[in-house]
Amino acid sequence: MNINWQQTLTSGVSLTGGVLHIPASGGGFALPQIAASTARYLNLTLTVLEEHSMPFEFRAFAAGEEEPRVIVRFGVLPKYRTNLFIDMNWLDGHILFPGHIPGELKVVCHGSRIDRAQIAYAELVSMQAYHDISVRFDLVELSDTPIAAAIPEQVKLVDEMGQYIPKDWAGKMPDVQTMAAAIRAQADQPGVYPFEDWTAWGGCASMPLADGTGFFTKIKHDGRWYLLDPDGHAFFSAGPDCVVARCDGRVDGIEPLLSCDSDDPVLCEPMDHDWGEVPRGRGRLLSYERMNLQRAFGDGWYDAWKDMVAGQLRRMGMNTLGNWSDPEMYGRMPYVTMLDRFPETTHKIFRDFPDILSPEYREDAARCAQELAARRDDPWMIGYFLRNEPGWAFVDNLIIADEVLRDPADTYCRRGLIAWLQARYADIAALNAAWQASFTSFDALMQPIERASALSAQAEADLRAYSAQLIRAYTEIPAQACRAVDPNHMILGMRWAWISDPVLVSGWECFDVFSINCYAVDPTKSIERVRELGVDLPVMIGEFHFGALDAGLTATGLEAVATQADRGLAYRHYCEHAAAHPMCVGCHYFQCYDQFVLGRFDGENYNIGLFDICLQPYHDMAQAVRACSGRMYAIHAGELAPIEDKPVMLPMIAY
Repeated sequence: MNINWQQTLTSGVSLTGGVLHIPASGGGFALPQIAASTARYLNLTLTVLEEHSMPFEFRAFAAGEEEPRVIVRFGVLPKYRTNLFIDMNWLDGHILFPGHIPGELKVVCHGSRIDRAQIAYAELVSMQAYHDISVRFDLVELSDTPIAAAIPEQVKLVDEMGQYIPKDWAGKMPDVQTMAAAIRAQADQPGVYPFEDWTAWGGCASMPLADGTGFFTKIKHDGRWYLLDPDGHAFFSAGPDCVVARCDGRVDGIEPLLSCDSDDPVLCEPMDHDWGEVPRGRGRLLSYERMNLQRAFGDGWYDAWKDMVAGQLRRMGMNTLGNWSDPEMYGRMPYVTMLDRFPETTHKIFRDFPDILSPEYREDAARCAQELAARRDDPWMIGYFLRNEPGWAFVDNLIIADEVLRDPADTYCRRGLIAWLQARYADIAALNAAWQASFTSFDALMQPIERASALSAQAEADLRAYSAQLIRAYTEIPAQACRAVDPNHMILGMRWAWISDPVLVSGWECFDVFSINCYAVDPTKSIERVRELGVDLPVMIGEFHFGALDAGLTATGLEAVATQADRGLAYRHYCEHAAAHPMCVGCHYFQCYDQFVLGRFDGENYNIGLFDICLQPYHDMAQAVRACSGRMYAIHAGELAPIEDKPVMLPMIAY
């Protein structure tokens, strides 16, 4: 069913000759047909008529609610006629990252869930931009069949070095020979820390705070948390995530857009995992970083790269290899790592939340912990994260015990909850009185219940209390298993995307460091929020970044500024304010290299690297990182104030 969307434009949007003109504040059109239709797919064909990518949102609202219950956000390449679809099954909240098709960029399902019949209003809108935008929609339809990916236009968008052809910028490599010489010149520079007061570990030699243990550890000194290097000196952890030359540019289905492709297994690999419900299969990944290194160094590119990138980072004053870095780099610098796999169970309560009270969860936790045995005596390892950004915790104010009762399965979590309620209430009459319910017995709780927390204030209080117990077990069981295998290294926490509910800090006592990923101009409020929730641990920031559009990519990432110089200033402002907080002991920049301009494995294509696709540093960023690193120990000790200068922030182009 084709939708006559031209009649439902949102405020400020106009239509001229088939082109939708949208103000910088965002907008699009309403979709009143969504609620009444049983069609599974909303199929779209559109072209962004700008020089940069654009994020769009499908929003579904329930009656009487001002905020959308579910948002499906997706990105679209510029000036590329794109086919894509939105699956109405995603609205049930079961999936966070459903995958993407050629020409489309990353897709993320935000919010909780909404039944089709509950949709009172739906719309398709662009997100806020820094200027008015124009988009052409050639198809908007509801269908029982998903639209096929578009046949790529026969125009090259990526040159043989991985650079975006339609765009020019300062630092764009003119040819392979110039690029190879520039890479070799980077490798020829000395790779030492630029500060005489730094230890070989990257700690502060003039700040010995305790006897060394031979491993990284922590201490609270004069009311401030510090990490200590293995010799007992103060250590503030700074460095990029993803220090790795990997195959990460997803190219299956878009090969005609590339000037250079390869079937060399060193340069091109199949995707090693399914990403959500990937509509186009497992995919194929290409590495322009490896290709460019091979052009510079020949068959010895890998060893040359390891020496080169370690030297580049040390020259900037970075002392840590962040998460997802190449294990072959470990020992060249201190590093953090993460369990290869967080324990799971066959049945999930909601998204990736396991049946954590089952024997299966405890047994799998023991298996997952075994990987730590190989590194338990490594002095270069700062510590390890248990996992990154649990998908279930992306739903703000999620009551996981609600999901236990909603799930129709007979789970250990459900039986544990029922037993807990039986111990809490003398009989079913007492529970019914408190919950304003009419259960015939406690066994009635074995049947699915939709939003039990809405029955009464006491029901919500009980289910929040039990959720805290579940999340504590979610944390404690793998932490205990890891301690048994590796008693030498610090557990660095869960890398929460954000603290979407206070209950997420439950079990913090099992960690040595509490970790968050924090995309912001200044992380101070997020760090302070952890302290306000009663956590008495050092805090490490696992991810943050800033991007701009004046270099080779078409999207900025989650925090946007105008120029590369602004990226450097934003880095300094963020990191110096992090270092100034008495709880913060490190912040890791995401990431080492720019993402592939047409999208990495999940469709992100952000200008967020310390280095570009040709392995050259962004000089403004490099200078800012070095300036910040030279001050961070004095700032953390309270001897210097962080800089207050910061750039003007722009609306993000991210998905």
